Amino acid sequence: MVKRIGGTRRKTRNKFSKNIRKKGKISLRKYFQEFKKGEKVLLNIEPGIQKGIYSHRFHSKIGVIKEKKGNCYTVAIKDKSKQKTLVIHPVHLRKA
Repeated sequence: MVKRIGGTRRKTRNKFSKNIRKKGKISLRKYFQEFKKGEKVLLNIEPGIQKGIYSHRFHSKIGVIKEKKGNCYTVAIKDKSKQKTLVIHPVHLRKA
């Protein structure tokens, strides 16, 4: 059996790269933003922070906040016909 090589950020060189003008520190406002239960959010990865990141196939999807779990949020998304839940840090979320 063949073992797959690579981790969660495999083949994401262009997808997760930042614009040259956006590089550097991120704002604390984005890091500590709050969401309410049932609010729609856009999954948009912040490549400068690896904590609470999700798989790259869910990038640019819209989900619904289910609950807060520690510093992160549980987000429900629809992946084709299945309903999936992800635990995501708020720096990777935007209001939709």
